[in-house]
Amino acid sequence: MKRYFRELSVLGALGAILLGLAIFAPAFYQPQPLLSLLTREAPTLVVACGVALVIVCRQIDISVGSIFSVCSVCAGLLAARGWPLLLVLPASVALGAVFGAFNGVLVAGLRLPSIVVTLATMVTLRQGLNLVRQGEFVNLPEGIQWFGLGQTTGQLVLVISSVVILILLALAMRHLAAGRFIYAVGTDAEAARLAGIRPQLVTFLVFVSIGALTGLAAMMNLAQSPQVQPLTGHGLELKVIAAVVVGGVAISGGRGNLWGAFAGLLLLACISPALTHLRIEAYWEKAIQGTIILLAVVADGLRSRKGGN
Repeated sequence: MKRYFRELSVLGALGAILLGLAIFAPAFYQPQPLLSLLTREAPTLVVACGVALVIVCRQIDISVGSIFSVCSVCAGLLAARGWPLLLVLPASVALGAVFGAFNGVLVAGLRLPSIVVTLATMVTLRQGLNLVRQGEFVNLPEGIQWFGLGQTTGQLVLVISSVVILILLALAMRHLAAGRFIYAVGTDAEAARLAGIRPQLVTFLVFVSIGALTGLAAMMNLAQSPQVQPLTGHGLELKVIAAVVVGGVAISGGRGNLWGAFAGLLLLACISPALTHLRIEAYWEKAIQGTIILLAVVADGLRSRKGGN
């Protein structure tokens, strides 16, 4: 019970918000608005899963927002040129994996600080995209939106797909050797090396994984609109890192799980619609989110100090 205190605390806070909405704003639970909220957060959940893997491995990736933008625009351009959906999807995933591999080579191969590498990648991709597109939108063919399944069915497909990815990755982290390797490297890379694990390879593959997941999330975002904005994904990196940290993944690595990251994302995602339904000014959203994140970081620091003592 003590081991999952952070996750349970997040679930308690989420439950309190949902209960308050049920009492004071029952309109929040109307099926279509609720489904729309979950659909909007589906790509974010997929990226958050990748970010959780990176942080557990004691690294950081702040380039996911820019990779998300580039993959979205490139996938949109391919679709606009007549590529079928079955080719656009793997192309987006592959492009994201290439960007992740680039980060992984610099971090794992050259042993450069991940914060510096991914900051450089973020700025380079974002500015390069702005230079090439000049703010121009990409108009998508009809068959791309909602994967040609209609809005309600398409929304359900996106939500279910993101939850399935979460479940598969969570099970892999818990039950597969590869998942245990990530925890081992994040806890103590040198001890992991002495145990026969290759920390640099694990780190490289984690960055490839987050790139591929970001490319997949970009495709999930693409299906929700008839156009692609070059600025899509702006601020995504902060949102997913916040959700993961709030959900109990230790920024120092080696501790946390994807279920906590999921709960953290839901908690932060519910703040904005909760304020809207309760008729509270929207500018409180960032203040509340910041307070939650600060409390989570402080709790992490106190827990680490107590463990050290």
